[in-house]
Amino acid sequence: MDLRPSSLDEFVGQREVVSNLRVFIKAARERGEALEHVLLVGPPGLGKTTLAFLIAKEMEVELKTSSGPSLERPADLAGILTSLPEGGVFFIDEIHRIPRPVEEYLYTAMEDFYIDVVIDKGAGARTVRLPLARFTLVGATTRMGLLTKPLRSRFGIVLRLDYYTVEDLALILKRSAQLLGVKAHDEALMEVAKRSRGTPRIANNLLRRVRDFAQAEGERILSPKVVLNALERLGVDELGLNTDDLRYLKALYEKFRGGPVGLKTLAAALSEDEGTLQEVVEPYLLRMGLIERTPRGRVITLRGIEHLKGKG
Repeated sequence: MDLRPSSLDEFVGQREVVSNLRVFIKAARERGEALEHVLLVGPPGLGKTTLAFLIAKEMEVELKTSSGPSLERPADLAGILTSLPEGGVFFIDEIHRIPRPVEEYLYTAMEDFYIDVVIDKGAGARTVRLPLARFTLVGATTRMGLLTKPLRSRFGIVLRLDYYTVEDLALILKRSAQLLGVKAHDEALMEVAKRSRGTPRIANNLLRRVRDFAQAEGERILSPKVVLNALERLGVDELGLNTDDLRYLKALYEKFRGGPVGLKTLAAALSEDEGTLQEVVEPYLLRMGLIERTPRGRVITLRGIEHLKGKG
């Protein structure tokens, strides 16, 4: 079942982002114009894709979606852009991963609403200019620093999403539980929220897995006891750390005496991809103050050591 909110009114959290988005959408609709291009920036699972869908819905226009890596050739981009109706929304997830030749086609498309397409090859090659309907490009990225300056400058609206509070996550979980037909105590949902790393996607995934454990054990209602037992079996501790996080901390503390150690060396010791550590594992550990990135490498903090020692 899709747990995404179906309107901005149902979207919990990110209050400043949603408030500003309402203003921009209202103003664009009153002028009868397409919304300016929107760049959504933030860690995975915070609602960037959901907001893109809601933008199209609130503007009452057609939505087409793609992702940076899937737009391999300019022709892939041209096919989508030329099929967009007036005011339509084109959502590109992981926009920082668009190949450079494809990205360059976006410049004139976003700014002047046309693209130049090369027909034929060799001596008979010619360029045909194709006009585009005025559209809204919504890009989502977890790494704004990887966007080129020319692309970044063409977004009129830049919205940054931040991690959610435990209270907001509890509200999201309450709605999700109702949609899933799960009965749960508020205290039980709060326990899930506390271990969800400030991320709705993780919160909803944990809720589904906790529901599975409860159902398998014949529990009709999610109580704090049921939830804590399920989360323990899932390997999610009181800070929301999972087995990958704890492996990272243990390697840093036990194998490298707390650091500093380079990312490449750490990745090799864990048999893990450097990009996965940098983009998936480390951001939450940094946010919780369990590790630090220094010029000489990664270092475990006093809080990180205390957390490990608390595990026995």
